[in-house]
Amino acid sequence: MAEEPPVPPFNVKDCSLVALATGKRALDLRELRDNIQFISPDSIYYHFWGTKMRPSFEDPDYHNDFATWAHRSLHDKTLAERLSMLDPTGYTTLEDLRRDLLEVIDERLDEIEQPTWVGRDRQFEFIRAQIVVFSTHLVVQHPREFAELMPTLSAGSVFYHFIDARRRNKGGVDDFENWLESWSAAAAAAPAGPPPFEDLRMRIRHIDPFFSSLTDLRAELAAAFRQHVRKSEHAHT
Repeated sequence: MAEEPPVPPFNVKDCSLVALATGKRALDLRELRDNIQFISPDSIYYHFWGTKMRPSFEDPDYHNDFATWAHRSLHDKTLAERLSMLDPTGYTTLEDLRRDLLEVIDERLDEIEQPTWVGRDRQFEFIRAQIVVFSTHLVVQHPREFAELMPTLSAGSVFYHFIDARRRNKGGVDDFENWLESWSAAAAAAPAGPPPFEDLRMRIRHIDPFFSSLTDLRAELAAAFRQHVRKSEHAHT
């Protein structure tokens, strides 16, 4: 059997999201729209992705803070449903997401005669996210090790490597796929059939991180690595 290509190990990290007040608030839909237009991209990020890193008992039908506020405070189910359909994974940049977010709100403003005002206790408060990253001291030498390790990772590790990584890596890929691509690239120096982790990479790529909890995402990732290990073992028997 050919020696497996050397690739730098995968250093597992954990993270937490620190919520920082921006001082910006909205009492109605027009104020929400005006603030969204100029708010920091870190705030857009927090209100779409931050829900995954904090305990929530919100209605699971609404997948971001804007949609939840439209439903709970404005009692505008139509707007809430439209906002909830925005999937941030489909956007290259947060500015592109901001543009479509504003478009949905502008469309709704054109449809209603007068925006509903809410009390100060139900106003929308804009928060921005600051990510804090720390080491877990877990080092993975080979992708097959994730078959057993993945179910033990914290929610913060899943968030950092599978979601936040898309802001850091070229091409918007997660850290797991990015690492597997390094293995494939190393193997390409001495090709002997298809890239060794192509099926696994494709399966991970098709996991949508937005509409599932971090616990569900961890389970899907674990299943992908376990299936790869089983297929590899079967191929060598």
